Amino acid sequence: MPNTKKASKNQSKKNKSAVADEKGLDFPRAWVEFPDPADEEQVFRCDLTWLTSRWTCIFGSGCQGIQAGRASDGCCTLGAHFSDEDDEQRVAEHVARLTPELWQFHDVGSESGWTQLDDDGEKQTRRWDGACIFLNRPGFPAGAGCSLHILALRNGQEPLETKPDVCWQLPIRRTYEWIDRPDDTRVLQVSIGEYDRRGWGPGGHDLHWWCTSATSAHGAGEPVYVSYRAELTELMGAEAYAELVKLCEARLASLLPMAPHPADPA
Repeated sequence: MPNTKKASKNQSKKNKSAVADEKGLDFPRAWVEFPDPADEEQVFRCDLTWLTSRWTCIFGSGCQGIQAGRASDGCCTLGAHFSDEDDEQRVAEHVARLTPELWQFHDVGSESGWTQLDDDGEKQTRRWDGACIFLNRPGFPAGAGCSLHILALRNGQEPLETKPDVCWQLPIRRTYEWIDRPDDTRVLQVSIGEYDRRGWGPGGHDLHWWCTSATSAHGAGEPVYVSYRAELTELMGAEAYAELVKLCEARLASLLPMAPHPADPA
């Protein structure tokens, strides 16, 4: 998961343009709940305001970055924490496929390692030269951005196959909560929503800029539930995603959808 503690230590100032670009965190949202077609003991709770919004990643096209003065890092300044050992092992298998032509810091990573322990002893991708070691800097021939992402696209794969879990899931946030019902039954409620500043923990409020509530990142031709089809299918399962699509389409088909995202174009 993102490093929520160190985000607050080094990023206490936001410039005025970053602040002006973002809408607030608290506004009306339209949520829908439906049973998981593939699991009777599980229900999904989905934020239709977010999933039908016109957010899109603008890395390299106006992204202001989470740290002042490092816009070209996007959200890769802090490196990525692994969700579990399986996540780390999966990434390691794809790191072994990277070549110097695709990964700017191949020599560094190969010779002295591409992981590190944070101050709490948790494993994460190594930070090198101020950002994640897998981040190719502007001007690199293979392209700026995550080398693991570039690897996937070069080989006809989805980036979710090669990148750490937290990297491909952002800015979708999946959380779990057991719900005790009045009839003494329990269901696992899986919430699918926006990974806003609060998702980073206390340090999220001190990020220089964050894209999900920024008007500059809300101009996509497709809504999030369409552009993030692969990621949402992986997070929810194919049957639940298909049900989500129906609900999103019904919302967009209404003459006056309730609770639109404030960062979306009017």
